[in-house]
Amino acid sequence: MKNPYEVLGISPSATNEEVRQAYRALAKKYHPDNYVDSPMADLADEKMKEINDAYDEILRIRAGEKEGYTTSDKAYRKPNGFYTKIRNMINSGDVNGAEAMLNDVDLGERNAEWNFLKGCVLIRRGHYFDALKFLDTACNMDPTNVEYQAMRDNLRNQSRNYGNQPQGDVGCTMCDVCQCLICLDCLSGGRCC
Repeated sequence: MKNPYEVLGISPSATNEEVRQAYRALAKKYHPDNYVDSPMADLADEKMKEINDAYDEILRIRAGEKEGYTTSDKAYRKPNGFYTKIRNMINSGDVNGAEAMLNDVDLGERNAEWNFLKGCVLIRRGHYFDALKFLDTACNMDPTNVEYQAMRDNLRNQSRNYGNQPQGDVGCTMCDVCQCLICLDCLSGGRCC
């Protein structure tokens, strides 16, 4: 397949809105309805298919749905099997193996995808606050990646809503129980009574 950014006539650093605008302009120009009963109809159909495929590919890349693709504001990048393997490990529940592979990556090579996957590992472990830090870093490093943004925003929304549910006749919340246990631990010096 051709580079989808070239098909739409835009650079990989184009914003999502610029991608949409380029797609709409080309779709308007080459839409098959414009070429009904024309000898150019077949050519317009082919061109429209190419435009649709390019647009879909860009959306998949930016959403992270195409395994192993990462985006950059500098270039269209090729599949990266290393991170694909880590994603598969996380999805299959091998969080320890995924984290070990992530920890082996040199500090200078820890890109947006690394930070995103580290955040995913931390979410699986229940360390939501730490996960949010890594997801924020991933979004800052690759601000056009909608997958990173969606994960971060979802985690933020869940943390805002935590504990805001109506309690009804319940005497205490889980937060109250945790606070009580922490206080008891502090008072007893970490010893069990």
